[in-house]
Amino acid sequence: MSDAPQRSFRLRNLWRTTTVRLTAMFIAIFVGFAIVLLALIAYQSTIQLQREQFRSVEREIAQIRLLSRQSGIRAVAFAVQRLADRPGPGIYYLGDPTGVMIAGNVTDFPPAVLAEPGRFELAYERGREIYGGPEEQVPTQGTAIVESLELPNGLRLVIGRDVGERRGFNAIILRTFFAGTLGIILLSVLAGGFTVRYVLRRIDGITGTSNKIISGNLSERVPVTGRNDEFDAVATSLNAMLDRIERLMVGLKEVSDNVAHDLKTPLTRLRNKAEAALRENADPAAQRAALETTIAESDQLIRTFNALLLIARAEAGTSTGAFSDIDISEAAADVAELYTPVAEDAGISLQTRIEPGIRMQANRELIGQALVNLVENAIKYGKNAEDGGSITLAAKREAGRIVIEVADTGPGIPESERQRVFERFARLEASRTEAGAGLGLALVSAVVRLHGGTVRFENNEPGAKAVITFPL
Repeated sequence: MSDAPQRSFRLRNLWRTTTVRLTAMFIAIFVGFAIVLLALIAYQSTIQLQREQFRSVEREIAQIRLLSRQSGIRAVAFAVQRLADRPGPGIYYLGDPTGVMIAGNVTDFPPAVLAEPGRFELAYERGREIYGGPEEQVPTQGTAIVESLELPNGLRLVIGRDVGERRGFNAIILRTFFAGTLGIILLSVLAGGFTVRYVLRRIDGITGTSNKIISGNLSERVPVTGRNDEFDAVATSLNAMLDRIERLMVGLKEVSDNVAHDLKTPLTRLRNKAEAALRENADPAAQRAALETTIAESDQLIRTFNALLLIARAEAGTSTGAFSDIDISEAAADVAELYTPVAEDAGISLQTRIEPGIRMQANRELIGQALVNLVENAIKYGKNAEDGGSITLAAKREAGRIVIEVADTGPGIPESERQRVFERFARLEASRTEAGAGLGLALVSAVVRLHGGTVRFENNEPGAKAVITFPL
């Protein structure tokens, strides 16, 4: 393909973009408005110049009329001649009733001008015009607009203005109009081109980043210029979305790895127990024990998958029931009442500090499950070598928020691990000898995020304290 068809193809594609078409439309509207405005200014300027000429003629006529009423012919002739001797575009003529010129600077007028009063436009030839002094006298000719009238004393008076100067101003105005129009068009096109280039470059940046992400590079991000404009707002939102997608993808990979690791061992045990039960020389008691172990392992696998499903639903924002106005205080008290005997069996005391009447829009089942997981986790790890340990479940309002705390007196959580424990299959003990799949705190984090809250672990000195915060 040659350069010319390629350029034509690029131009056609460029014109198809909404940015170019909207910019072209706004440029056309702006240029049209500017041209109309300039044309109106030029027209009004021309009309104003013409009106000023007519007003000056009318003022001089009024002065001569007043002088003719108050003084004689001699004073009128002197005044007209004084006006005629001034340099400028003025046209003056004073004649007797028979048409003989008495004073002025134009001697020859058409008979119709002298015969009938009115306003006329005519060509004239001035005998001479004084510019600098008597020694600089030159004949002039041109076109004038004049006012003809008869004075009260019978004299014929003609006063007018040469239109050449006004037409010169009109020509300047017209040239300025065309120059301004051309300048507006050029500047509008340049500004539109700059705008289109800027917008398309930002859009190309977003498109380029999207293409790289589609190709598999999830670490790419849309560039942010720091101008805090609408493109930066879009880029920031997209980057936040991409961060979320990347975390989900990394989490999915970790979940897949952890599922493979954590389920391989119980599935292997299941197979070995079933194989042992099928041996010919196995006694019935051994077979029954193998079957019971198989059922227990199967229940643990089902609980693991149920927990994964519940986490997935919570993170996707699809709870198992609709949100309603629930009593958080009552839900926390129910959990405490349910697990007090369990804690006592483990040698741990369960205490409560629950402020009554705390209500919020939430899913009671999920909130209850999150509290259950935290209390079970505290019972599991909250044992104290000295007195057996204690657990405190608290709920209160604080600074416009709802705060739920589950504190224990166990060994605590290292500060470097306090965020990681909320990940799926995260286990602090690497040997994984303790029962569980490492999904309890991940479910807590998912439920809290679903309700617009935050969860974190703090040092309880000794032990750990889980702090859940919801907007009130």
